[in-house]
Amino acid sequence: MEIIQLLVGNMAVFAYIVGCQDTGEALVIDPAGSEQRIVAEARRRGLNIVLIVNTHGHPDHTCGNKRMKELTGAPVAIHEADAPHMTSPEAQNFARMLGADLVPPPDMLLSDGQIIQVGTEVALKVIHTPGHSPGSICLYTPGHVFTGDTLFVGGVGRTDLPGGSWPQMISSIRNRILSLPDDTVVWPGHHYGPSPSSTIAHERATNPFLR
Repeated sequence: MEIIQLLVGNMAVFAYIVGCQDTGEALVIDPAGSEQRIVAEARRRGLNIVLIVNTHGHPDHTCGNKRMKELTGAPVAIHEADAPHMTSPEAQNFARMLGADLVPPPDMLLSDGQIIQVGTEVALKVIHTPGHSPGSICLYTPGHVFTGDTLFVGGVGRTDLPGGSWPQMISSIRNRILSLPDDTVVWPGHHYGPSPSSTIAHERATNPFLR
């Protein structure tokens, strides 16, 4: 399995290409700008993007969905609780502010515990982690967790947007994310911390919001 982290868009968003080296199939997590560059990077490494996955429905993470679908033909997947919000008037207005195309509705709805399989090597488990948004998810495979806007390096997601809940988010992090093995690499949804990735053990020990 190959993981490619790319800083994209105007809000320090991390997009990820997760590819199966055996079959050449890949998925992209949170394309939020620089869609042509994402596709070019995948192709440079011999990967074909067959699925687009959003960790949540906020436009700074979904604003590249339309262009990515046009470039790859891949369907878009998001947790069922965030699907109604990603195409709301408020979300579309935010997308316009970012200079992005209108966000299309999702093609697939995800649920907690579901396994997203791409090729033979990529199997990501959906972990529902509400708090930043009702349908926020993290994606886990042994050794790696993609945390979206739930857990950052040295920080956590905001909860003051509609549908956010601080108690829910802290519960999600403590009970669903920090319970993962210590050496699990944390791949966050924004480059807000001192490094582009971390580990569960490091965040448990040093993240000031989790003490």
